Amino acid sequence: MGPSSSSGFYVSRVVAALLAGLAAVLLLALAVFAALYGQCARVQPSEMCGRGVPFVATSPRNGGEAPPLTSKPDPAREPAVAYTPRNWRPPGPWDQLRLPSWIVPLHYELELWPRLRPDDLSTTSLIFTGRVNITVRCAVSTTRLLLHSLFLNCEHAEVQGPLSSESGDATVGTVPINDVWFALDTQYLVLELGEALQPGSHYKLQLSFSGLVYQDTREGLFLNVYTDQGERRALLASQMEPTFARNVFPCFDEPALKATFNITIIHHPSYVALSNMPRLGQSEREDVNGSKWTITTFYTTPRMPTYLAAFAICDYDHVNRTERGKEIRIWARKDAIANGNADFALNITGPIFSFLEDLFNISYPLPKTDIIALPIFDNRAMENWGLLMFDESLLLLQPSDQLTGKKTVISYIISHEIGHQWFGNLVTMSWWNNIWLNEGFASYFEFCIINYFNPKLPKNEVFFSNILHGVLREDHALVSRAVSLKVENFTETNEINELFDLFTYNKGASMARMLSSFLNENLFIGALKSYLETFSYSNAEQDDLWRHFQMAIDDQSKILLPATVKTIMDSWTHKSGFPVITLNVSSGVMKQEPFYLGKVKNQTHLTHNDTWIVPILWMKNGTIQSLVWLDESSKVFPEMQVSDSDHDWVILNFNMTGYYRVNYDKLGWKKLNQQLEKDHKGIPVIHRLQLVDDVFSLSRNNYIEIETALDITKYLAEEDEIIVWHAVLANLVTRDLIYDVNHYDIYPLLKKYLLKRLNSIWNIYSAIIRENMAALQDDYLALISLEKLFKTACWLGLEDCLQLSRELFIKWINHPENEIPYPIKSVVLCYGIALGNDKEWDFLLNIYTNQTKDEERSQLAYAMSCNKDPWILNRYLEYAITTFPFNFNETNIINIVAASEVGRYIAKDFLVNNWQAVRERYGSQSLVTLMYIIGRTVSTDLQIIELQQFFSNMLEEHQRITVHAKLQTIKMENLKNKKRSTRIAGWLRKNT
Repeated sequence: MGPSSSSGFYVSRVVAALLAGLAAVLLLALAVFAALYGQCARVQPSEMCGRGVPFVATSPRNGGEAPPLTSKPDPAREPAVAYTPRNWRPPGPWDQLRLPSWIVPLHYELELWPRLRPDDLSTTSLIFTGRVNITVRCAVSTTRLLLHSLFLNCEHAEVQGPLSSESGDATVGTVPINDVWFALDTQYLVLELGEALQPGSHYKLQLSFSGLVYQDTREGLFLNVYTDQGERRALLASQMEPTFARNVFPCFDEPALKATFNITIIHHPSYVALSNMPRLGQSEREDVNGSKWTITTFYTTPRMPTYLAAFAICDYDHVNRTERGKEIRIWARKDAIANGNADFALNITGPIFSFLEDLFNISYPLPKTDIIALPIFDNRAMENWGLLMFDESLLLLQPSDQLTGKKTVISYIISHEIGHQWFGNLVTMSWWNNIWLNEGFASYFEFCIINYFNPKLPKNEVFFSNILHGVLREDHALVSRAVSLKVENFTETNEINELFDLFTYNKGASMARMLSSFLNENLFIGALKSYLETFSYSNAEQDDLWRHFQMAIDDQSKILLPATVKTIMDSWTHKSGFPVITLNVSSGVMKQEPFYLGKVKNQTHLTHNDTWIVPILWMKNGTIQSLVWLDESSKVFPEMQVSDSDHDWVILNFNMTGYYRVNYDKLGWKKLNQQLEKDHKGIPVIHRLQLVDDVFSLSRNNYIEIETALDITKYLAEEDEIIVWHAVLANLVTRDLIYDVNHYDIYPLLKKYLLKRLNSIWNIYSAIIRENMAALQDDYLALISLEKLFKTACWLGLEDCLQLSRELFIKWINHPENEIPYPIKSVVLCYGIALGNDKEWDFLLNIYTNQTKDEERSQLAYAMSCNKDPWILNRYLEYAITTFPFNFNETNIINIVAASEVGRYIAKDFLVNNWQAVRERYGSQSLVTLMYIIGRTVSTDLQIIELQQFFSNMLEEHQRITVHAKLQTIKMENLKNKKRSTRIAGWLRKNT
């Protein structure tokens, strides 16, 4: 699947809320289905008539082809095959969450017929029917045949065989079926056979089925309704990963059970059908109502898992080009194609394929690649072999996107999905516990690809910003999640879905990068070539990968490791968290300990008895040194000692390729501070970033004093790299340190200290904003950093920042064609409203009313809360619970207003008389959330009691208990942060 969002630019709060809601709806639906089908007794084949197509119990007399699927089933009918609850059936293999190994699928012949018509888009229950013939090999004699099926009606089942050949051209009879039933909790279709299947023999399983197209979630076969060329239209697409193929057709839905597929799609003649392979042919079918349908067949796929099977039925246009004789097509709305929005994606896709083909010396095995831009796709992107799917916001480039950084984001995501064609599609992990072999390496090669095509892009700084920074903030010794799980205990869909997280993507990519860093590039790529060649069209586990790296190590003598590759890498991938490496530069003693969130005294080895085998790339006085290894808890490195010379300093973790944080003794930090103040350019940008990120994280979690972190900032007046400034401000100007602890004492000190140092970097970027913002269109790091710089400068009251905000805001109001530059738009809108009056506020409300994009609406809703006038904020809150002048359904306005310093009190007073209306509009949970927002500053039990009394009538008893516990946690955090803030204020007094 697509990489997890790192910048946060393109995932709106609205979408996030929607996803959470959909998850809840789906869980509810599962419960309803379970209850519904739990009432169905186990039924014999002769009783399975229902009101729909009857189940056919196959025998030599009535064997043969399933009845043609030409009639439209009744979605309200009872299932033709009963769902049998766990307590109504005997124990058996259907109680296990993994398929038994008795049957191995070899080939699927799959036909799907969704009843989508362009003139009937109002239906609430879109039906699809289908049939599948699965050629299988029996590995162990059995009279029970299990495969996956979920929310499908099975209308016909037949087992032919044993076959005289694997292709199934000739048979020697059929196997009687005594009973067919569903186990809903384990999602199995169970066939009880009248005679045993024979080991080594091939059989053909024939099934006819029907189901519903999903409309509220993007799983299985789903519907998108959208507008194109001024008309309402619809398309169908599929999402099978990780376990949704079983929602579309009965199958062996596990990644190691690869097979080939022949796919046929029946669709309305006005639509185009797409699948993994090129179109083989087309014909026509007439249904019982006389309507004509097009039958599109596709060539046979390579061996692949069910989660890569893909379908789309759409009324789209495309652009195309040929790369090394293979066609690449980008499909999108006709308006988007006509406007050239798909051209950028088309132009980079072919060269990326060619780069990876040359890198691995393995040709892309499919004859074509289709990439489709879906109006709504929750997964961001999906790497289906031959038919890649993207949310259109992450594939199509609008003319207005030149300053959003979106071009770089599109490049990364396309690179990620194309990387999957080798890591995941060609070689697939054996089970989901090793999904990082897919996602981690695809994420790592994103950066290799983009660096190759954009050598000026600072790869280490971008990797830090997009990958390393986020996962290091979340990972720690007590987190329960390792990259690779030793036990294959992740079997249920929700458990497997949870594996697609920051650790799989970001930590996985960091593991690959660290491995590459202590090997040379040729050896690293050579080992991957060997791995990919050996396991092509098959499956692999983590140990298989390590074995191929070890083979590469054993074939040379230049690189020496302290242990086997498996031993080294298992110490990282099988363990949660990461180490803190501490160097004493006086003695050369280096030690490692687990990183904890909020370390307490003597906590070093409470749960971690094992050490990491840590590669230490390092730099002394600006010169790169030889790699050393810390393979014990403590070790002495005399070469890392420093003298009294002002020019002597050491930095560990060169280019931040190691997955750990670095600490130094007092002398070590002092030497680095001296170098920064004397000549900060002597320390590379990536290490200035590293120093800031490490020192603040270590101080925040009790490894060092906050004063050590603040000392690092003294040199900032000379710092002209905006990404470094972004790291400083993101660590220093935070809600918990400044806003939630009432910053009245610290604010004037911080203002004086930072403004003195901000001037230089501010002058650089304010000039660019005024004169030529387009100069930043290819400066990705500036585009993702500028908002924090701009927002902090205005918050500190920098007059030029406030003036520039006002200028840009008024210019936009008077001439809306003069767009506010995207990176600073939220800040400009906010301060434009804060510095304005009701005229500007009303103007923004009018823009909001006519805006259709969720992201823009959220931005405008937030900006309107920046006003400081109580009467305007009160009016805003009134609008939020009424239908005049506009219905604020998309965003919880009450929460937004309450989050501001002035708005906190306005919202609290407003709730006294309007809490029931707020609950009706935004739900009862919104009141709980509001209490947390209003209570962000609590630091005493009396404040908690006052809040609880205030909210007592608004909340249910269980909510009051939950809220009390949460407020106690907030109080403790604020007390801790007040102490930290007091120490910051003390340091600022001494250094301002």
